[in-house]
Amino acid sequence: MFMKKNGILLLAILGFVYLGTSQSPQKIDSLLRVIETTSNDSIKLRLTNQVSFYFIFNDIERAKTLLNKGLKDAKNNNFDFGYNELTNTKGIYFDVTGQKDSARFYFKKGLDLSRKNNFKNIEQMSLNNLGMFNWNNGSFEQALNYFYQALEMNRSNSSKNIQGEAIYLNNIGLIYQELKQYEKAIEHHKKALKIREDLNLDSEQATSLSNLGVCYKSLYQYDKSIKAYERAIALSEKSKNTRNYYAFFDNLASVYYEMENYEKAIEFYKKALERPEIIGENPKSDLSTYGNLTAAFVALNQPIEALFYATKGFQVLEKNPQLKNFAGTLYKSASESHFMLNNINKGSKLLAEFIAINDSIFSSNNAKAIAGLEVKFKTQEKEIQLAETRAALAENELKIGRKNLLIYGTLALTLFIAILGFLIYTQQKLKNQQLRKEAELKDALNQIAIQNELQEQRLRISRDLHDNIGAQLTFIISTMDAIKYGFKLQDEKLGDRLRDISQFTSNTIFELRDTIWAMNKTQISFEDLNSRITNFINKTREVSEFINFNFEVSEEVNQKQHFTSVEGMNIYRIIQEALHNSLKYACAKNIHIHISETPNEIEIKIQDDGVGFDLEKVELGNGIYNMQKRAKEIMAKLNIESRKNKGTKILLFLKKEELSQQKEAS
Repeated sequence: MFMKKNGILLLAILGFVYLGTSQSPQKIDSLLRVIETTSNDSIKLRLTNQVSFYFIFNDIERAKTLLNKGLKDAKNNNFDFGYNELTNTKGIYFDVTGQKDSARFYFKKGLDLSRKNNFKNIEQMSLNNLGMFNWNNGSFEQALNYFYQALEMNRSNSSKNIQGEAIYLNNIGLIYQELKQYEKAIEHHKKALKIREDLNLDSEQATSLSNLGVCYKSLYQYDKSIKAYERAIALSEKSKNTRNYYAFFDNLASVYYEMENYEKAIEFYKKALERPEIIGENPKSDLSTYGNLTAAFVALNQPIEALFYATKGFQVLEKNPQLKNFAGTLYKSASESHFMLNNINKGSKLLAEFIAINDSIFSSNNAKAIAGLEVKFKTQEKEIQLAETRAALAENELKIGRKNLLIYGTLALTLFIAILGFLIYTQQKLKNQQLRKEAELKDALNQIAIQNELQEQRLRISRDLHDNIGAQLTFIISTMDAIKYGFKLQDEKLGDRLRDISQFTSNTIFELRDTIWAMNKTQISFEDLNSRITNFINKTREVSEFINFNFEVSEEVNQKQHFTSVEGMNIYRIIQEALHNSLKYACAKNIHIHISETPNEIEIKIQDDGVGFDLEKVELGNGIYNMQKRAKEIMAKLNIESRKNKGTKILLFLKKEELSQQKEAS
């Protein structure tokens, strides 16, 4: 089930970093009058900066006009401080309007100017703005670096500004949340909360508590998460922060949903929807909440109530069709509701929409890959046509040569007898060469045609696998879920069996996608293989969070080398099977995958610190037999080393000479 993320937190933090969004329109009108009437250039430019920031979030074109005029006036009056402030604000303008390169330029320019003029406060602000910019663009390590620099500057130059320190600690905690390092995130959020408690900053305390609620929920510490959200709600009500007050109810509901306390989840989801109209619309949030409410009522076997909220969700979607990709929960839960009520046709239609949403990204990427292959095929067809043209030209040249020989023979009749033998010999030699060239050309054309046909067959098969078998497997999973919700299963074993079938089908889909990946390529680069292994380890890490995975590629490995599709697939499957065995049997705490290269071979090592086994006493299963078979297929050597309670080591040696021979053969 897809639950709504806590997006309000980012907006709350941005409110601290970019000061001024909370100004009332009346206050802004008052400031504009001061700007128009004051003769003090310093006051005028400082107020222009503050008003420009307000308009960035309320009237973007007016903000642009004010910023450009302010920068021009500051430059003409040599007011370096005001120019520096306005440069930072223009960076915020470009960031909000999605012009990343321009935003990065102005933020860095603001930082350089502040250091040049020794404006410590603006330097600190510039570092924080660069942290926010990198955070919003997914560069978490760079964002963390800028936030730590701002924190150190605040401690060194503004030691009394402990409120600013709380902001930086809070931002650092949020970065650790993005990196899923929740313990570190909790440490920083608690420090920020302590400062805000000492300063009696109720609204800011609520934000810190909500962030802690997210971390505790991610660590499955639900009681702590609930207490944090309840305190956040109470403080938001006390500080009259209405937007956060209702948003935190939605977050609290998501905790109860994960705990399968659906009655409580429904209560708080409904409370979140009581948001006053004066706050403004948030269709994406409402769509998520209606979808979650529908899912909660389905879980309680109350399909009529579920469809009531599903209808409201579809009304939001009708007004905002661009949000359809976020409506997966809504479509799935509405489908299940109709199945419960035996409305098979409606349920099937909604289920089809749900499947279409889930497959849209994969289908799009697959279509791009197929289009790329079609371009390659067209290029090869042009090469064949060019080769045929060259053959025709060669034949014409031969005819011209023969005519010239006859002409020269007629003109040099007196020399005919002397050169006749030479001409016959030369003509025969040319003919033999031409025949040999034609034969070589035909062989080359045949090879190209065969390769094209094989590649077309691969493409056709991969399309069929994805479009037919992949869709059917997805339908099987959805049908299993529909059966579980649509029929009351009295037989517990039957229910377990249905879950096993659904899980097996899901695993089959992942295996099918790996197969399609290999079939769509004649060669697999080391970078492709590296990426595939990394993705598999990341997926495995999600379900095995107590195991430490370490994937390392030595510097001497040639990242540009290629394998045939058979070699690449077999190498990937051997590593995959070795990891499966470690996870299933070894009870390991650490699993290490290391790839190195020598002048003659590539070595792949998979090692764990699990219970191990005695090779002499244990009967080897199908998994190890399949690894040995795959290694043999690619002329590789597979060694297995294991000792009781000493872990297991699997070594795969790939001879470079054998790999190159297989490429030539293919």
